[in-house]
Amino acid sequence: MCAFIKAMQDRPDRGRLQIVVQSTLRNIPIENATIKISYSGNPNQIIEEVRTDSSGQTPVLDLPTPPLEYSLTPDSPQPYSEYSLQITAPGYEQTDISGTEILPEETAIQPVQMLPSSNAPELENIVIPAHTLYGDYPPKIAEDEIKPMDESGEIVLSRVVIPEYVIVHDGVPSDNTAQDYYVRYRDYIKNVASSEIYATWPDASIRANVLAIMSFTLNRVYTEWYRNKGYDFTITSSTAFDHKWIPERNIFDSISNVVDEMFSNYLSRPNVRQPILTQYCDGQRVSCPDWMSQWGSKSLGDRNYSAIEILRYYYGDNMYINTAEEISGIPASWPRYDLDIGASGIKVRQIQEQLNAIAEVYSAIPTEPVTGYFDEATQNAVRAFQRIFRLPETGIIDYPTWYKIQEIYVGVSRIAELT
Repeated sequence: MCAFIKAMQDRPDRGRLQIVVQSTLRNIPIENATIKISYSGNPNQIIEEVRTDSSGQTPVLDLPTPPLEYSLTPDSPQPYSEYSLQITAPGYEQTDISGTEILPEETAIQPVQMLPSSNAPELENIVIPAHTLYGDYPPKIAEDEIKPMDESGEIVLSRVVIPEYVIVHDGVPSDNTAQDYYVRYRDYIKNVASSEIYATWPDASIRANVLAIMSFTLNRVYTEWYRNKGYDFTITSSTAFDHKWIPERNIFDSISNVVDEMFSNYLSRPNVRQPILTQYCDGQRVSCPDWMSQWGSKSLGDRNYSAIEILRYYYGDNMYINTAEEISGIPASWPRYDLDIGASGIKVRQIQEQLNAIAEVYSAIPTEPVTGYFDEATQNAVRAFQRIFRLPETGIIDYPTWYKIQEIYVGVSRIAELT
């Protein structure tokens, strides 16, 4: 038995894992997929076996992890446990994932995309590499945080827009063999944040880092940085040039909730239209005096600094949180107030129609009459939606719930168009 597994068994904390299984064909949830779980250091010893429900989700599993303090202190032993998953389902090619990361007291969500058997002649084998705060990755090559706007052709967009998708080049820009991935913007931010900070950190530290990641990414989008250099992608997965993005890696629920709440935000300076290219480093193995230190942001969060106070500590007092004017791919905008029992009108009717469309794919969501009146039936449908998509089960359509419904509705509408 490897020393890492023995250490967890001798002094275990506990973390949580939920696996979400979908088909690569139109992202349909896969029911009755079987998942066998083992320690990555001992993949032949199965410790759990579970199946997915009608929403393609497993129960939330409670699993051993290293001690919590490892993820709260620099230069500690590996602070997360790694698990291997073997996923099988009738009609689909087996998928194996090695390296799913579980942190103590946090819920990890492992997405699985399964290929139909006829489309996959070989086993799909996914290996998730080490977290950036623990593994060895190249430091960021410094750039100006504001790109010049007087060069012909460099600035393409006239306003800041939240894209529906980004195209991620999985390698350095010049690597022509690296694969490009189309990734939903929010999923990209969740993946990067889960790869670059620990979900056990204070909420304000997580928010500060998420804002920095989003602003950096939207600068790449706004300036069309790579396209103006002759490339066909938005951003890379290289830490030397951009952020660490890892195909098929698990994300953490606490980080996911922060992104869903803040995804339309970015960082601004007075009289600068473009989002700021907010660069950072870990602050331990790599020093970056003019940028945010990730471990330093954690320490400031411990001292009850707010997210904007953390950001201003590193980037200066003239840094502000801004909101994008438009969110691409969304049918209609947030009504700017919560929808709850007693609400009525066109926005309620829109939500009822969208939830009914989503219920055709996610059968755990009850269908309801489209009346334009927010009653108990609507509330029950909202609660079921929130439960499936890991939002607080309030039955109230707040900002994160509204935009999550829009995102899923767009996805199932495309499924309907294709079928």
